[in-house]
Amino acid sequence: ISGLKRHTSGHLYYTLKDDAAVLDAVSWRGTGNNGPIRLEDGLEIIAYGRLTTYPQRSKYQFIVERFEATGQGALLKLLEERKQKLAAEGLFDAARKKKIPSFPGLIGVVTSPTGAVIRDILHRIQDRFPCPVIVWPVLVQGQGAAAQIAAAIEGFQKFTPRPDLLIVARGGGSLEDLWAFNEEIVVRAVADSSIPLISAIGHETDTTLID
Repeated sequence: ISGLKRHTSGHLYYTLKDDAAVLDAVSWRGTGNNGPIRLEDGLEIIAYGRLTTYPQRSKYQFIVERFEATGQGALLKLLEERKQKLAAEGLFDAARKKKIPSFPGLIGVVTSPTGAVIRDILHRIQDRFPCPVIVWPVLVQGQGAAAQIAAAIEGFQKFTPRPDLLIVARGGGSLEDLWAFNEEIVVRAVADSSIPLISAIGHETDTTLID
């Protein structure tokens, strides 16, 4: 993908290019970000859709109705570029980190309300240090997940009673499954949180940008 422009209408205009050719492309509003990965410059994709023409200009345009990343290589490249950009802004500086309270009186949890993760969290808290828990239910992958997660983190900052600690959690999955936690909107919400926050994403070997 090259030259991506996000129109105020929500439509995305860009070109698909390789070493030998360039093809104008468009994703209408609602289809450009309909998977776990957002379309961005430099991302390598397999695009599915239909070809249209402008006879007056003798040009083709590919309407991309769905897409998938071409593999982990493309995503890892995008991830590294984003990590360097945010690091340069100081978002990962150690001085920003907040001390986790030893005895929180109230814990806020941002996760899916279904599945094993929330049950595990509630079970461990009950076993080790019983205290009230407020669960803010969100999508943890797919379209709209990143916006919901960021909104929950920001919402807890204004919540009454205000939690002493936040936990952002989801179970394991592929790099694509966990991608919402690599989105800028979520990373910035975590960095801006005035409440100490624990990232509990994926398995022990998984690392996302909010970590």
